[in-house]
Amino acid sequence: MAADMRARIMAGDLEPGTKLPSTARLVEEFGVANTTVQKALAVLKAEGYLTSRQGKGVFVRDRQPFRVEVGTYFAPEPGGYSYELLEVAEVVPPAEVAKAFGLESSDRVQMRKRLLRHGGRAVEVDWSYYPLELARGTALADPRRIRGGAPRVLAEAGYPQRYHIDAVSARMPTTEEADLLSLPNVPVLRQFRVIYSDDDRLVEVSVLVKGSHLYELHYRLTV
Repeated sequence: MAADMRARIMAGDLEPGTKLPSTARLVEEFGVANTTVQKALAVLKAEGYLTSRQGKGVFVRDRQPFRVEVGTYFAPEPGGYSYELLEVAEVVPPAEVAKAFGLESSDRVQMRKRLLRHGGRAVEVDWSYYPLELARGTALADPRRIRGGAPRVLAEAGYPQRYHIDAVSARMPTTEEADLLSLPNVPVLRQFRVIYSDDDRLVEVSVLVKGSHLYELHYRLTV
């Protein structure tokens, strides 16, 4: 029952703000016991799909999923995207990042960790990694936000971003991710992104994490 209603909400068949039928109606529709209905509604409330209004009933959440365009950088604008820089450091990267760069297990890279917001809401937390030979002495190593983002810095260094490849998966969030993104008990979408310059030079690897319940990825591909 919870899976069916979740799918209807995500598809827009149950529109934001819609009041759900009575428990008796749901029992009849799904052919389950009253306790099953209550358990299903509790699951969906915990996941943020439904809300209770005292004395009024149970309602679908107030908004549809926010469509996140798939890009390497979003220009900040009033009421639009904005960035909060959380950390800048030279680090030993996770194994998958080291493997992508072809590094030894003890090699270090430049890391920039950011929280992306849209309209003031936390949308995504991401970790971006850069080879030290490209980052040292540039704004990528500076613990301040970069006007024009990493694409500008890399382009000025002679490594314009030409294309990226995403591997998208889903998992439950870490405690840190759940706190930063104010997540209920829902999985996150995880993009492992590798970005290339001319001659297929790998210039950036990023891990981007966003909640699965209120966001969807929008890809536009040339066929």
